[in-house]
Amino acid sequence: MTPIEFPRGPFSPLIERALRVAAHAHRHQTRKSSDVPYVSHLAGVALILCRAGFDEEAVLAAALLHDAVEDTDCSVEMLADDFPPEVVAWVAATTERKADENGRKRPWEDRKREHLAQVAAAPLEARAIVLADKLHNLGSMLFDLAAGERLWERFNAPRERILWYHREMIDHAGAGAPRLEGLANACRELLARLEAACDRSA
Repeated sequence: MTPIEFPRGPFSPLIERALRVAAHAHRHQTRKSSDVPYVSHLAGVALILCRAGFDEEAVLAAALLHDAVEDTDCSVEMLADDFPPEVVAWVAATTERKADENGRKRPWEDRKREHLAQVAAAPLEARAIVLADKLHNLGSMLFDLAAGERLWERFNAPRERILWYHREMIDHAGAGAPRLEGLANACRELLARLEAACDRSA
């Protein structure tokens, strides 16, 4: 089949391919304790990156795919068949290792500490994706709290550890990179609002 030649412009075949692969991989998933299709989170992360000035098509493609390896049957090798090496590398850098070599679920604390170290050593683009991911998650959490949702029952760790993880991840992902300061500070602002909401409800 002869590849279609697209003119230069706002349409990106790479982003379209990433969106289709992500939508298919996550097609049976919804956001935690809701009926909202999971693809809404992936789109939210990509939109945040665009608004923060990370509008390179490879970054946006990786953003759309950032949970595919972590949360679906998709593998890094499968992505490598369809996407440029930098996209695959950034997805791999953002992916948390949830299971051990025998397929057993790893303890929450072990997973999160390993992920913090992994992100701290990741390329800037991958760290931008992580910060956009955290920003969308924090915004969604505040949105759900305001709607009266029982937010903290959704998680596999106590509220204090969830807040700790977000605080540490923001610092690890944003450290030493001026271009990431805007995203990191936006995350810190939403995290402070979430902590204040917790204090009011305590």
